[in-house]
Amino acid sequence: MAGLTFSMNLNSLPLHAIYHEPLRLEWPDHQVLLLGMGCFWGAERLFWRHPLVKSTSVGYAGGTLESPTYQQVCTGETGHAEVVQVVFDQSEASLKEMMRLFWENHDPTQYNRQGPDIGSQYRSVVFTTTPQQMKCVEASRAVAQVALARKGLGDPTTEILPFVNYFLAENYHQQYLEKNPQGYCSLRGTGIQCVMG
Repeated sequence: MAGLTFSMNLNSLPLHAIYHEPLRLEWPDHQVLLLGMGCFWGAERLFWRHPLVKSTSVGYAGGTLESPTYQQVCTGETGHAEVVQVVFDQSEASLKEMMRLFWENHDPTQYNRQGPDIGSQYRSVVFTTTPQQMKCVEASRAVAQVALARKGLGDPTTEILPFVNYFLAENYHQQYLEKNPQGYCSLRGTGIQCVMG
């Protein structure tokens, strides 16, 4: 991934509130996906609770501004999405499980929003970090599309894009719902089940 951008808004890497290790931006021995499912607080909690996940963080991806702040991203003018960085092992089975969680736990038919959260920063999006991931994610989208159709729902609006950049969000956003257990979470699925063959 030479030439691609991982960055952060902080002077030093904070500790993960669950794993108690410094948040890292690069994981050479693991798979990394960046997943946009609306507000990143609930999405991060969904993934840190899964036993296959090694680490998570939240941040901003896919935009044009270097090192954006939360306030800048919220204007919708930077092009970034709120995303959770999900780190897990190298197996294809684990990748399929991450995609099952992704498709089942938000509404991919909503365009530039999730529930009450409206704006392009809340769009449904997957940023892949390898060509193999791209193929698997696209195949998982086809499975989700069939499942959504069976429920009488529309097609997914989810963007599937190659990784370009990731900027770590401010420390108060990291593991927000661990630090604020009664905090806001809009994460809601549609009730579909995605069996990844």
